[in-house]
Amino acid sequence: MALNVKQRKHLKALAHHRKPTVLVGNAGVTAAVVGEIELALERHELLKIRLPGVERTKRTEMLGQICQRLRAEAVQEIGRMAVIYRAARKPRLAIPES
Repeated sequence: MALNVKQRKHLKALAHHRKPTVLVGNAGVTAAVVGEIELALERHELLKIRLPGVERTKRTEMLGQICQRLRAEAVQEIGRMAVIYRAARKPRLAIPES
């Protein structure tokens, strides 16, 4: 599911006041981190993740790996913070259609 501009804007607004749910350490995207993100996505649908303090390209790669492994969409990446979204089986968030 690719998000359009209006949907991304809506999700960014919803995520703005949230605190990071998962912290990715210097070890990177490990099986334990992926497992925790999976559990959090099932419960919350929209997550804020804190990435490690490595160079920007490495953080972007990590975010790509997370999204690919969990079939999630990257909503935003600013500095060390990233926001991802994956609709739950029973969606709780109302997302605009177009």
